[in-house]
Amino acid sequence: MKRENYYTTQELAKLLGISRVAVFKKIKSGDIKAVSAGRNYLIPKGSLPKEIKELIEQEQKKAAEGVIELSKKPEKDIEFEKELEKKLWKAADRLRGNIDVAEYKHIVLGLIFLKYVSDSFYQREEDLQKSISNLKGASFIRDEISRKYYLGQKDVYKAAGVFYIPENARWKFLREKVLQKDIGKYLDVAMESVENENPVLKGVLPKIYSRTPLESRILGELINIFSKIKFNHDTEKEKDILGRVYEYFLGQFASAEGKRGGEFYTPRSIVKLLVEILEPYEGVRVFDPACGSGGMFVQSGKFLRIHQKDPSKISFCGQELNLNTWRLCKMNLALRGIYGQIEQGNSYYDDKFLDLRTDFVLSNPPFNAEWEPQRLSDKDPRMKYGTSPSGNANFMWIQHFIHHLAPSGLAGFVMANGALAIGGREGEIRKKIIENDLIDVIIACPPKLFYNVALPVSLWFVTKNKKNGRFRNRIGESLFIDAREVYEPISRKQYTFTDKQIKEIADTVRAWRGQKEYGKYEDIPGFCKAAALEEIRKNGYVLTPGRYVGVKPEEDDGVPFKDKMDKLTAELKQYFKEGRELENTITENLKKIKN
Repeated sequence: MKRENYYTTQELAKLLGISRVAVFKKIKSGDIKAVSAGRNYLIPKGSLPKEIKELIEQEQKKAAEGVIELSKKPEKDIEFEKELEKKLWKAADRLRGNIDVAEYKHIVLGLIFLKYVSDSFYQREEDLQKSISNLKGASFIRDEISRKYYLGQKDVYKAAGVFYIPENARWKFLREKVLQKDIGKYLDVAMESVENENPVLKGVLPKIYSRTPLESRILGELINIFSKIKFNHDTEKEKDILGRVYEYFLGQFASAEGKRGGEFYTPRSIVKLLVEILEPYEGVRVFDPACGSGGMFVQSGKFLRIHQKDPSKISFCGQELNLNTWRLCKMNLALRGIYGQIEQGNSYYDDKFLDLRTDFVLSNPPFNAEWEPQRLSDKDPRMKYGTSPSGNANFMWIQHFIHHLAPSGLAGFVMANGALAIGGREGEIRKKIIENDLIDVIIACPPKLFYNVALPVSLWFVTKNKKNGRFRNRIGESLFIDAREVYEPISRKQYTFTDKQIKEIADTVRAWRGQKEYGKYEDIPGFCKAAALEEIRKNGYVLTPGRYVGVKPEEDDGVPFKDKMDKLTAELKQYFKEGRELENTITENLKKIKN
């Protein structure tokens, strides 16, 4: 039984825009044929009645038309852009059908990337055309044949940092092929052509379109949908939103994949908080040895732009184990005009940057992962404080980060809460790290920050220089922040940090570090505490912020304690009375039933 030949009840309900209950009713009435699969049903695609197939197509077109209508709006502000992201996702998700989301994301994200590089090419071509047509310009070319020849030269695009896109890979060419039955083949050829012309993309782009079970009609619809991203000929803004759409889709795919999604995507609010606290600047090196789809690099670039700095002046290095995720990362960075050395490989056993000492480490490594420490050399320089047990690589990662820091380097990373207080061999490693005065800041986070994973996490900030770096002397001191109650629920299953909350936490750290513009730091019971190394020793080298910050004091509501007790006692007596009355009523009713 080939899975792609069947819909689940949930997939069919989504395609038809109806509830699963309605689908079950159609199955029981015989309107839809289905095969029992445990508690659910599988519905053969080929057995669907003609009117159901037509309805599916109508619903898919309706979703696509929503994007088209939105793109016609004259006012295109930030709210428009957010609405566009949501409508694009809704349309693309509706078109997915029963294709596995892990496969579908490569299909969709590959198309977004192709649209982006095409738009960049067209913008450069237009700029060159203006330059060589300007009679007074230094680059003026008189005859049309010479102009055409000049515009066909690859070097004039690559010199401006723009990928050269051959004719058969340009978006306008592909749009003309959307009705072709073999549109998948055209897309695969396009991806291959882009890679051949741009060696830096070799092996990065997805070439899966002719093999996907997705119908050619759907591929054509996706091309049409992404063609609607236009901003009144403002190509720069169009490219910017394409980058944000790519990031938004990464997040939505991560949510759809659940726990697996965390392997390639760290929620934006966590990344933003890490970057806000580290504050990267021009001329530094940023390293992420578990870089996923590159979110840490993208946010670092954004931070510099916000502060009117040049993100191209940061050197990015990263390593990613999963080949497909490595590809997503390379595309994500190219979309943002970010270039760096991103290697594919296993950071445990094949550290591609063994000699690198970097200014910043930013990372969200796999939590509580099993690994094989026996594969490391006894002289592995990373394991300075001891080797993590095979059942949990958390302290392997922590030491990996420390190893790669320059003498004044800072690391900010996500870590499972267990690492804060675990004993045994890992506890001894943590003790040595603390005694070396490497722990700068620990932040306890609320649950449900990750997609469909309730595992509580903390943010660790480690530094090799507390004395004479960018901030005040903090030798023998660490900051603990308990942010478990600082969050905004965005659904029953997920929380996030708002920008205001991120600022509150980051400003607390900045004040503690002595950054004068953020005011004088003060401990806040229940939220933050600056603890001396001796206090951490007394707490058994446990780093759980709750141990240090204490309990938030209750607000005095002005009601005397005696009055509160009297009121509670009266309410309790009333509940007892109502309970006895209910018990008597039930007893009387049971007697009547027996008689």
